[in-house]
Amino acid sequence: MLLDQQLAALSQETLTRLRTRGFDPERLRAWARDLGKGRDTRNRLPGKVEPPAPGDVIDAPVPGTAEHARLESIGLEALRRGEVALCLLAGGMATRMGGVVKSLVEALPGKTFLDLRLAENAHLARLGGHKVPLWLMTSEPTDGPIRKALEGRLDGDYLATFEQFVSPRLTGSSGESALFLDEHGHPSVHATGHGDLPDALRASGLLDKFLARGGKVVVIANIDNLGATVDAAIVGLHLERGVPVTVELVNKVGSDRGGGPVRWNGKPIITEEFRLPVGFDPASVPVFNTNTFLVDAAALDSLAMEWTYVEVEKKIGDHTAVQFERLLGEITTGLPSQFLRVPRDGTVSRFLPVKDTAELERRRPEIEAIARARGMLV
Repeated sequence: MLLDQQLAALSQETLTRLRTRGFDPERLRAWARDLGKGRDTRNRLPGKVEPPAPGDVIDAPVPGTAEHARLESIGLEALRRGEVALCLLAGGMATRMGGVVKSLVEALPGKTFLDLRLAENAHLARLGGHKVPLWLMTSEPTDGPIRKALEGRLDGDYLATFEQFVSPRLTGSSGESALFLDEHGHPSVHATGHGDLPDALRASGLLDKFLARGGKVVVIANIDNLGATVDAAIVGLHLERGVPVTVELVNKVGSDRGGGPVRWNGKPIITEEFRLPVGFDPASVPVFNTNTFLVDAAALDSLAMEWTYVEVEKKIGDHTAVQFERLLGEITTGLPSQFLRVPRDGTVSRFLPVKDTAELERRRPEIEAIARARGMLV
């Protein structure tokens, strides 16, 4: 098999580079054996999939109410006890904004996404009376630039980066598959998805240190979604209800599409739309996943589950490669989860995604308003 020959021919330097970032040759061989055989069927959830049941989605506490104040007090106490950490997804392949690492793009004039997240962290430290852990899950392309931007501030504990995993891309079909090579004849490598986070965070040692200090909850969000800040009331709700995973959702508007909550064989989970069975009507799910999670730190540390790696075609220049990725929302199949509908409008919005430069330009007024309201601009 050509793939076996190519893997055997890899230099020790390349193998070390890949293995230190989670590459498993046997897993790649298994993917290659199934390459292209019923990709659509394999990516979709088997079994019974239904819309969420009444009560599966609850609403976030409304600011200004007594309930919000009560839950906020619980969350603030958790911050003061050092029980909260923020983990930001800052990986990927750095291709969406002209090859510039998104974290280092100016979200506002003179302020990058990373700058604003550091300002948020400083604000949390003032609220809690001490440093709050801020971890960034980077990737091979983003780690160096982000670490350079943080030079002199990284401490390997409270402010730290850790890399997600990688794998070579494939080409061909089952029985004829091979490594997809770049223009220099080297294996084309990709990040294997934000579902790497539980394994990569554990491998970093950061979670062990956090637990040893009494840490209880890890807030996980995309670095570019500046609406998804650490909210004391939501932290309080998560802690009070005692469910290992809280997933933030927003109402769909217009032509919105995205993953969301369903019942899979009776169990409430989050899944992506492309994984729904043929014939399932996505409109029957009126909310979608913002990729913001609150996770019990001890449950995250002990999580043991079989992840699904979905098969994805990727255009590389004039050619098509295949890569396999896992999605963080699948954590809900391994841990009991609850779904929280949060606002998406105004200064209380928790959903301000930025996919590209055009969307950033449109959203800058909203970003500035929220940054000022939440202590990111002083």
